[in-house]
Amino acid sequence: MYRPVSAEDAVKVIRSNDRVYIQAAAAAPQVLIDAMTDRHEELRHVEVCHLHIEAKTPYADPKYKESFHVNSFFIGRNVRHTLKEGNGSYTPVFLSEVPLLFKRNIVPLDVALIHVSIPDRHGYCSLGVSVEACLAAIDNASYVIAQVNKQMPRTLGDGIIHISEINAFVECDEPIPTTGVTRPSEIEQQIGDHVAGLIEDRSTLQMGIGNIPNAVLTRLTNHKDLGLHTEMFSDGVIDLILSNVINGNYKGVVPGRATTTFLMGSKRLYDYVDDNPFVEMRTCDYVNDVDIIKQNPRMVAINSAIEVDVTGQVCADSIGSKMYSGVGGQMDFIRAASQSEEGKAIIALPSVTKKGISRIVPSLKPGAGVVTTRAHVHYIITEYGIANLYGKTIKERVKALVNIAHPDHRESLEKGYFELI
Repeated sequence: MYRPVSAEDAVKVIRSNDRVYIQAAAAAPQVLIDAMTDRHEELRHVEVCHLHIEAKTPYADPKYKESFHVNSFFIGRNVRHTLKEGNGSYTPVFLSEVPLLFKRNIVPLDVALIHVSIPDRHGYCSLGVSVEACLAAIDNASYVIAQVNKQMPRTLGDGIIHISEINAFVECDEPIPTTGVTRPSEIEQQIGDHVAGLIEDRSTLQMGIGNIPNAVLTRLTNHKDLGLHTEMFSDGVIDLILSNVINGNYKGVVPGRATTTFLMGSKRLYDYVDDNPFVEMRTCDYVNDVDIIKQNPRMVAINSAIEVDVTGQVCADSIGSKMYSGVGGQMDFIRAASQSEEGKAIIALPSVTKKGISRIVPSLKPGAGVVTTRAHVHYIITEYGIANLYGKTIKERVKALVNIAHPDHRESLEKGYFELI
């Protein structure tokens, strides 16, 4: 039965030593988060777990470390400090496998905080802009609290849930957090040119948010019959869909639809996906399942990295031993694209950092995590070109990657590697 209560009353069910899951990305329920945090004086050792979230994270303030501990499955900027301050931890996990943590009771849940659209006349709500692992959390948590928002778009697919699956409802009327679109730099535009040159008509794309994906998308206006099967997308795809460049007609899985698990962007994006059957929101254990993804012919996976060594090892989750982000879905899509018929697995990154430090290195920093192994990677792309590593020997890889490094670092890279062996 749908009987809304106040946020303060709803979160009273949370007790000390509970584990709470928060819906991810732009769907993080800020009203419930704030109400939970307001109880910090009476709560002790509550574990708050989630993927990246766009909302404010007051519970992550170190002054509340006796009340809340953050367990990140992907480390966002708003909780990165918790690892150093001691009020947070990181759990390495593929995005495709996060739901298994709940389904197999590896990470038992007491409470799930979710964010949904208003119920329709049949009593069904939508999880809106983020499905990811949320269904598994709902199914396995002892208690589910929903923030019901008039401004949450009603998206279609897996995220349609009945009010009978929810224990408490808190109504609100608040904008969904937006992510601004910035203009790609000249270097990012050059990388975008190289990546776009590898994309053939009738390809299916996976790409995330950021300037490099945006730069790629702006160069696809003359392509035909592209598809989307991606863990997330933003505003950059809208005009390509409206112009029929992206139509999904040749996808191997869910043809004629864009398949995704969460969304982040502007209000235009949220208005576009509202009640739009072209956009199908699915759980992350479906969207990121290698066996499903690889059924799309010409699957193109475009991901980035923090650094790449000259043998092709890709570090994407840490700076040395300092955890920075997470494993996420990179390996899910890299592996699937490499197995797809005529697929392409791509890592794209600028050749140097903003401080001029080479991001192609003789060896990864001590403690750095290998997210994509040298055996999985196919294409590495910088503004200086494309290195196709598939089927190449170590010596051939070193030569290819040195050739796309910044010219100021090429000699030292090659010398540095051969001094190590």
